[in-house]
Amino acid sequence: MTKTLYQKLVDSHKVETIDEENILLYVDLHIMNEYTSPQAFTSLDEKNRNVLRSGKQLATVSHIIPTHDVAVKDRTIPDKTCETLADNLEKNCTKHNILCYGTNDVNQGIEHIIAPEQGLVRPGMVILCGDSHTTTYGALGALGFGIGTSEVGHILATQTLVYRLAKEMRIKINGKLKDGISSKDLIIYIISQIGAQGARGYAVEFSGSAIEDLSIEARMTLCNMAVEAGARAALIAPDQKTLDYVIPKITNLNEKVKKEAVKNWSKLKSDNKAKFDKEYQFDAYNISSFVTWGTSPDQAIALDDNIPDPNNIEDDRERNTAIRALNYMGLKAGEKIKGLKIDRVFIGSCTNSRIEDLRIIANIVKGKKVAKDIRAMIVPGSGAVRNRAEIEGLAKIFLDAGFEWRQPGCSMCLAMNDDILGSGERCASTTNRNFEGRQGRGGRTHLISPAVAACTAIKGFITDQI
Repeated sequence: MTKTLYQKLVDSHKVETIDEENILLYVDLHIMNEYTSPQAFTSLDEKNRNVLRSGKQLATVSHIIPTHDVAVKDRTIPDKTCETLADNLEKNCTKHNILCYGTNDVNQGIEHIIAPEQGLVRPGMVILCGDSHTTTYGALGALGFGIGTSEVGHILATQTLVYRLAKEMRIKINGKLKDGISSKDLIIYIISQIGAQGARGYAVEFSGSAIEDLSIEARMTLCNMAVEAGARAALIAPDQKTLDYVIPKITNLNEKVKKEAVKNWSKLKSDNKAKFDKEYQFDAYNISSFVTWGTSPDQAIALDDNIPDPNNIEDDRERNTAIRALNYMGLKAGEKIKGLKIDRVFIGSCTNSRIEDLRIIANIVKGKKVAKDIRAMIVPGSGAVRNRAEIEGLAKIFLDAGFEWRQPGCSMCLAMNDDILGSGERCASTTNRNFEGRQGRGGRTHLISPAVAACTAIKGFITDQI
């Protein structure tokens, strides 16, 4: 019987079949943050239960922590409610013997950055987290997806999840991306084509020569944002690039076990005649720099295009949504988005705050200056990324150019800390969501790639050229 990669991952972790649509799924790694875990620990205490497998958990403070550039040992959380969330996470993890990267830990960072970089994510795993962008781990051939608070408690107590099976979609991208075009442009383009609900209910497998050409960190960006098309999971079959990324990070396996693991990982791909419920194909060469104009990730256009006219949309609901988005964003149909003046540039988040992203930005801004009246921030995804950027001299390039160089955290991706937009401020952002108020009440967000963000910071308006 032929199987897809998704089916192989699910079957290898199935504990029990519940019915035709639901199974009990074993979880290899469960990751927590301070925002979605408190109720789960409270539930354990109320029911007098312990964490079943502490070694299969990881926690980090990420969402609510300020990112001011102070020494790690001096980091504090001034907001008392947020401070309590962070303290409770650390206390609960200490109580249950769970590894936790707290406020003053040098390894603190965004969960979807620190787990892969520390060798905790490997092909064939099932990894869950109370955060929707857990789809990131599909870049390494692992099944990752976000869960709710009650499910966090269930995993802590049983290391399993009652899981509803997904439909399956394959998105094949062949050809070669043009110079300067990134996986961020690619995924925004795909979302603009299939819609913000186009992959709802599906586990999406990305394939094709364009995907094979991508680096592992670029694949992480792609899988990270698949959820913005409604995907329940995103997957890329492991290849030699995957092994080259994963194996050096594995320190707890002997050579014999590693060799056996590699042998098993080589089987993690969809069989030639495997069937998918839906398929799409795109040509990478046709994709250019992309930017969102509205308040949903699918409201996006090529940088050189004009903002579309809602009156040309046949569906009443979609047309009204587009009209509202334009009003919120302070834009008009037919306007050019290239050249649009901005107030802020934010480079960071679990989508684009890895070392490769920072290298791209440094190559563009070296020897240049951030435009007058522009506040530009760079927030690395983890302590390890920040340290590497400083060793490589990237941080000095950023500071010399006039960027703020911050400590790790989710930062301005979502307005849960003091890195927020003011009402009416327009931000070019490497994040994953441009919803109303996502970066601050009344804030206006344009999703872009790191390269476009760098150019925009220097010029003071949205552009992909210096």
